[in-house]
This record gives sequence, C-alpha cells and structure tokens, in this order.
Amino acid sequence: MAGIKDVAKMAGVGVGTVSRMLNDSGYVSLDTRAKIEAAMKELNYTPNELARNLYYKKSGIIAVLVPNVSNPFFAEFVDCVEGELRKAGFKIMLCNTLKDVKAEAEYLDLLNRHIVDGIIAGMSSLDESEYSKIHKPIVALDRYLGEEIPVVTVDHKMGGRLAAEVLLRNGCKRILHFRSTAEKESLYHDRHAEFQKIMDEQGIETYCYDLDWRRLDIQYYHQVAEEVIEKNLKFDGVFGVDRLAIECMNGLIRQHKKIPEEVKIVSYDGTYITELVEPQISTIVQPIDRMAEESVKSLCELINGKKVKNKKSILIPEFRKGGTTV
Repeated sequence: MAGIKDVAKMAGVGVGTVSRMLNDSGYVSLDTRAKIEAAMKELNYTPNELARNLYYKKSGIIAVLVPNVSNPFFAEFVDCVEGELRKAGFKIMLCNTLKDVKAEAEYLDLLNRHIVDGIIAGMSSLDESEYSKIHKPIVALDRYLGEEIPVVTVDHKMGGRLAAEVLLRNGCKRILHFRSTAEKESLYHDRHAEFQKIMDEQGIETYCYDLDWRRLDIQYYHQVAEEVIEKNLKFDGVFGVDRLAIECMNGLIRQHKKIPEEVKIVSYDGTYITELVEPQISTIVQPIDRMAEESVKSLCELINGKKVKNKKSILIPEFRKGGTTV
C-alpha cells in the first residue's frame, strides 16, 4: 500500500510539501499540486484521515441527540441537520437517547475525548450541571442547559396562542388538549401553558391529557388515541402534536364523526405527515429547516473558537390551514 513518501518520490517533491497540500496548512503552487494529485491517482493513495484528525484533535463528526427518530418532528430535524452539517464539512452521529438511559452521558464523554467535535442536544434528561461543566461545543434545541450553551427554539408561546385562536374562531366549546409533561423543564412547554391560559380566560372547557414524555413513539400515540376515543368524551376541538392529532382524527372517523363539521383539529409541529392524510391537518408549523440551520451555524462558530452572538435564537411559527378546521 502506497504511503505519503511514495507520493512525494513520484511527484519529485518533499514529504513536507505533500503534507502541506493534504492538510491545507501552507502554500503549494498549482504546478506542484497537479504533480502531487497525479502521483496520488497513479498510486491509488488515500490520505489517512484518522491520523490527521487525531493530530488536529478533530474528528469531523457531530453527535445529534434526539429522543426517538420515529417521532416525525425529530426525524425531519435530523434530516435537515444532516444536510446542514454536510455543507459545513461534517458527518453526523445519531443517538436515540430514549433507547438507553446511559446514552446521553456516553455521548458527552465522546465529546470530552475528542471523538466528536460537538453536540446538538435535542433531548436531555441529565442535570443541567452535566452539560455546563464540559466547556466544549454544544448547542441545545428547545431546552435550557446553562448560560454558556446556545439554544435554538421557537416562540412556543406564540404557537400555543395561534392554536387557541384558531379553535376559538371555529367556535369550539369543549377541547381535548394533549400535552407533554417532561421530567426536565423544556421551552416547548410554553405552548401548552399559553394555550390553556387562553382557554381558561375564555371559559372554554378543556380535557387535558398528560402524556408520558418517555414514551413518545408511534405505538404510544396510537394507544393514547384509542384510550381517549373509548372513553366517549364529549369534545369538539383537539390540540396535540402531528402524529397524535392524526391518530385521534382516524379514531373519530372510525366512529363516523365528521371532520371538521363535528370536531375541529389543530396539530403542532407541521411536519410532512400532516399533508399525507385526508383531510390534511390544520397545523402550527415549526420552521424545522431554520432550526437545523441555526443549530449548525451556532455549533460551527463554537468549534471555530468564536463567540456565538445570539445565545438564544427564537424562530417564529405560523398557522397552515388544512381540512380539519373551517
């Protein structure tokens, strides 16, 4: 197998010159570059990327921590983040944290040992201090992990208000409100608090179903929707995340309920699945692509030793009307 010395010999240059070109660490003339590239091609030489990364204490890999990629929001976020990381010259290492309670701490250890260059934390069950004591490139998604860790989020208070206003305009009087209760306070809970506050102010009756945040997968959503439908609760409005809203709509349709004539539905997240059903779901859309872009941008600034100007990036949600409201 050819090595860097073989390349240098065939190109008629020194080993240091080949090294400078491969590492982009100094000037190499265009003529010399052409000779080196021709020699590399002739010898079928592949640079030792691992050795180079160890030398510079960089791996070119970013760990992205999410609860579960079967969740449409996180599936779409990961897809967008991977594209942004690729443009920035990084590869992705994906971790589903709900599958293993130790996984989150293990990935933080990988960052400490330079096996990954940074972390985008879309899920955290660890104490805030576990993150704040690391002093390495970390960006948080929708959760506060310490004063020095940038966070990318959405104005969830506005999102909850938008959902409430839509259902109120649709004349709803009894609303089923699916809300997630997390072990650790997260910024997205603002949408539930604002939604409920408005309903209380307007004297609207609500049935609040508190979801187990550790079980937010397809099977659990289906189970919850079936449980609610079997109880024969009287409601004319529904508010919940995309997948749960769809499961609930399907259950109501099986009971011959008319959507949106008898029950109006507004979901939260606005992922692609809301447009795959009939009727399409009216939804509060989170700008997932922008969340991914801002997360990667902030992380790259940290990796390059820069200070992140905006420690809290707050993006704006919007309402997209479908066929589940009038």
